[in-house]
Amino acid sequence: MSAGTIAPADEAGLAAAIGAAHAAGTPLAVWGNATKAAFGRPVQAAGALSARNLTGITLYSPAELVIGARAGTPLAEIEAALAAKGQHLIAEPPDFSALMGPGEGPPTLGGTLACNLSGPRRIALGAMRDHVLGVRAVNGAGEVITSGGRVLKNVTGLDLAKLLTGSRGTLAVLTEVTLKVLPAPERTATVMLRGLDPARAVAALSAGLGSPYGVSGAAHLPEAAATRAGLGAAATLLRIEEFAGFVPYRTARLAEALATFGAAEVLDHDASLALWRSVRDAGPLGAAPEDAVWRVSVRPSAGPEVVAALVRTFDARLFLDWGGGLIWVAGPATEEAHRAVAGAARAGGGTFWLMRADAGFRAAVAHLPDEAPPLAALTQRVKAAFDPKGILNPGRVFAGI
Repeated sequence: MSAGTIAPADEAGLAAAIGAAHAAGTPLAVWGNATKAAFGRPVQAAGALSARNLTGITLYSPAELVIGARAGTPLAEIEAALAAKGQHLIAEPPDFSALMGPGEGPPTLGGTLACNLSGPRRIALGAMRDHVLGVRAVNGAGEVITSGGRVLKNVTGLDLAKLLTGSRGTLAVLTEVTLKVLPAPERTATVMLRGLDPARAVAALSAGLGSPYGVSGAAHLPEAAATRAGLGAAATLLRIEEFAGFVPYRTARLAEALATFGAAEVLDHDASLALWRSVRDAGPLGAAPEDAVWRVSVRPSAGPEVVAALVRTFDARLFLDWGGGLIWVAGPATEEAHRAVAGAARAGGGTFWLMRADAGFRAAVAHLPDEAPPLAALTQRVKAAFDPKGILNPGRVFAGI
């Protein structure tokens, strides 16, 4: 743990620490195990606060498909408990330890929710925030707040749970989270097409996602990314997750439906699990330690245009997920490359997120597009309501708030 980090043992201690910082006007950098400390702008804070000691599963009802845990609980612990009962986290949250660095421990539930991180299954079943039933948190005044509950029908009041999911610790510090879960599929297989260019690949992915065969992952790896994943030529990937008896039929029918894009190969269960875990964690990107890493989110049909614009401008290493709607990009940490990413995202009607770069570069450029003035004003009002003195992760998302 970093020197000077406050790591309370329970929610009451965390609330007291934030309350004291609020009274003194002391800014705090907030994290769990700091595995996502490089996300966003560098935080200018006098101290640090960690939720890493708020651990443990507090509720698990397999029959009700609900699990609750404290924010510092390692994701791996939650996933293991679910796997023992044949269930899983729906949004397939990634582990970016290899991409971002190991931090001070394993990724935690709170950090994953704070960044709203989701994996390949998002294209079919929604983002992490879509499966949050309830949260407990401490706002910037040291007050404990709750939102939602432990059942799907609890929709009274404002849905603060979804607001806090993705707020990156700037509004409140999560202390406990309740999630909806689902049964894990019995088998997984991947229909793979070879040698398609990005435009043709996105057309194939769109056709697969629009088919009745239950595609739960849709990605395209250009040749360099496919080589890093051990696949050789460019690979267009569509995943089927189902009961074991249904998988052969669905993969065969999907391959037939995509025959106009070329002959398909089918990867079996074990190979598919390893491949999609790599896609989930941005493994095929092959980012060098000195590279900047961006995520670009656009409508899938704009994905090929974004790819073409980036590779014309700089040595962009990339691959596509979410049917072409999510583009992972690695390249030099230069203003030229950053402008190219921002411009391509804007031209595609989407947005970007500077996921990784050294602190100096992250401080010098916008890591998200600037908000329109009315939205920026709303953001400031929400920040002021939750964190009146601006002590929680100041400047992490936007400069000055």
